[in-house]
Amino acid sequence: MQYMLLIYENEEVFGGPEKDGPAMADIRVRHFNFLSNLGDKRVAGGGLKGTAYATTVRTVDGAQTIHDGPFPEAKEQLGGYYVVEAADLDEAIAIAKQVPLGRDGAIEIRPLIAMPPGVSVQR
Repeated sequence: MQYMLLIYENEEVFGGPEKDGPAMADIRVRHFNFLSNLGDKRVAGGGLKGTAYATTVRTVDGAQTIHDGPFPEAKEQLGGYYVVEAADLDEAIAIAKQVPLGRDGAIEIRPLIAMPPGVSVQR
């Protein structure tokens, strides 16, 4: 089964929305090390630019509006993700516990909904 590991942290630790602080260089190295240990369990993943680069399409009562930024209520922002292959939730939790964090943060684990057989995504 595939699980998405969503990485939430306070982007100020990494130099704010620009993510150019010294802690960013350190966490990159830690993620590269994590990836080398993860091996073929990794399906996909990547980091996200800071919230200063975010755009949100919000739909309310069928009307859509465009907003700069995610306008979150919390200090922790979604900063990146991994999609991993794991036998079950326990293995996904064990992998998530190894994801590097800058200081404080959270890793949200969510199982992916499998596509029906025969359905493929065209690129």
